[in-house]
Amino acid sequence: MFNVGFYITEPTHCTITNVERNWKLEYAEAEWQWYLTGDPKVSTLGDIYGKVPEIWKRMADVNGKVNSNYGYQWERNQQINYVIGLLRTQPDTRQACISIYDCKEWESYKHDTPCTYAIQFTIVHNRLDMCVTMRSNDLWYGFCNDQYCFQNYKNTLLNSLICQSVYIIISHTTCTYTIIKYDILFIPHTRQKSRCNN
Repeated sequence: MFNVGFYITEPTHCTITNVERNWKLEYAEAEWQWYLTGDPKVSTLGDIYGKVPEIWKRMADVNGKVNSNYGYQWERNQQINYVIGLLRTQPDTRQACISIYDCKEWESYKHDTPCTYAIQFTIVHNRLDMCVTMRSNDLWYGFCNDQYCFQNYKNTLLNSLICQSVYIIISHTTCTYTIIKYDILFIPHTRQKSRCNN
């Protein structure tokens, strides 16, 4: 599916209850804690979670690093501090954006290409809104953990700002897909080794 957009109006309800998905809160939290370290090494995730999931091993480069640690990305060039400062001093700004995917770095995307283009924050009627723009999004595996981390990421900013905690996450995806595992899925049938290299 291409050019799909949707709203998450209750982002605090970020646990996945679908039985077939077998989503693990423990792992999602470990991935979030890994992001908070800002360390792109998958071994750091292993230290937190107790093991490195196979998908991250496949996506790591020869130095054991990945590009899809969003904490590493938002800390680059102090993007997160810049955005917080901007929202504090100019709450009506439309420039509170964090970039993640950058085609100027295409040479480093051999093993792992970030799914997320950018994240933008806006304060509307004293409410912090978050817009996530994805170049590619796996609804079955990637999205489930991403939405959990994005929710926590938004709370990180919310705690630094004076505005209400009622908000909306808006997501727009250029290409939405899933890795076929269960017959109940209706997304186009594609098989990929990586959740993001598509």
